[in-house]
Amino acid sequence: MTTFQNFLFNPVLTLGEVAVGQHYYWNIGPYQIHGQVLLTSWLVLLIIVGLGITGNSDLKPIPQGLQNFTEYVTEFIRDLAKTQIGEEEYLNWVPFLGTIFLFVFVSNWSGALIPWRVIELPNGELAAPTNDINTTVALALLTSIAYFSAGLRKKGFSYFKRYITPSVILFPINVLEDFTKPLSLSFRLFGNILADELVVGVLIALVPLIVPIPLMLLGLFTSAIQALVFSTLAGAYIGESLEDHH
Repeated sequence: MTTFQNFLFNPVLTLGEVAVGQHYYWNIGPYQIHGQVLLTSWLVLLIIVGLGITGNSDLKPIPQGLQNFTEYVTEFIRDLAKTQIGEEEYLNWVPFLGTIFLFVFVSNWSGALIPWRVIELPNGELAAPTNDINTTVALALLTSIAYFSAGLRKKGFSYFKRYITPSVILFPINVLEDFTKPLSLSFRLFGNILADELVVGVLIALVPLIVPIPLMLLGLFTSAIQALVFSTLAGAYIGESLEDHH
């Protein structure tokens, strides 16, 4: 069976096999797991949890140092959720959007700052979690589950009226739109991070000194933008599902 036929009959498994470079696999029974994604994801989560605990372990009335930074990040995420979801509902979704933003942001920056491929493994190589299509698809599916659950929780089964609004003729288009949202979210993030790491990796191999530095700085900027875009779109989709249609 060809790759195209595999995609038609089982798109999720086919997307999971999209790979660039050598993966570090863990064999668990008959299954192969991308071990490098779990290793780097655990490191990213450890960094986020460590900063959160350190910055908030000794809270002061006048924030200083790391507490000031964590409060600034929290306010930024609150403002993002408020803008995209609205004043009435946004507080319930600050933890979700904050987790998505921080995980994508730290993952992207880890790919831009940490020379993962220098670390030698028995086989395969390390890379940023968002450099793997499985990670970005998982994040996109979580976002899809979030905005479906938000709409169903607020409106019940009347939520599905949106598919025939303003006309039943638009039903297939509205359904297709919901299927393309996670695809666009996952491939946008995966493609941008992968391209950035590949370009910097090639330049470091060809011209090790000085030349790659401006591109690495540009990579930090684009990595932050991608985290902002992903979380902004996630908030916009949730806000759309909560919106009252008249």
